[in-house]
Amino acid sequence: AWWQSMPGLGERPDPIALLQAQDAERFAWLLPVRYGRMAADPFCFFRGGAAVMAADLAPMPRSGVEVQLCGDAHLLNFGFYASPERALLFDLNDFDETLRGPFEWDLRRFLASVVLAARQLGLEPEQQDRLARRGSRSYRKAMRRFAGLPLQQLWSLRLDVDRFIAELEPGALRARL
Repeated sequence: AWWQSMPGLGERPDPIALLQAQDAERFAWLLPVRYGRMAADPFCFFRGGAAVMAADLAPMPRSGVEVQLCGDAHLLNFGFYASPERALLFDLNDFDETLRGPFEWDLRRFLASVVLAARQLGLEPEQQDRLARRGSRSYRKAMRRFAGLPLQQLWSLRLDVDRFIAELEPGALRARL
């Protein structure tokens, strides 16, 4: 209903047809595994359906800022990794869907995944909304800060993971992290 009320978006492509169109590019023997995983819950479907979200985002308004996208920037493609110096780092992985596109696509995919993960953890709608807004605000503040940094300083930035977790509200998300 929301999609149909948006002027200029046109007819929404059938999500199942989009997924099936990808089947020709995949190993046939792995398709039951893929669809079995996607059927587990809404978050798993979302994780496996980057093409569906890309089709949904394509007709939406854009800022015109083009970047090299992850293409699959959902919550589980971010994680904690050890550096060669054994420092704990937070970063993005899984660039098998990378492409050039509007920066909003990765941001929207990430924020949608935050809401779906919060739902799966049983958080109330108000908490889901608060997490998505906090993620959006954090992204905006970080980009503003990063834009003013010299490249060398930007390249070597680190997130203090322990402090990040300590600043989260007590609850399921904090306990999970």
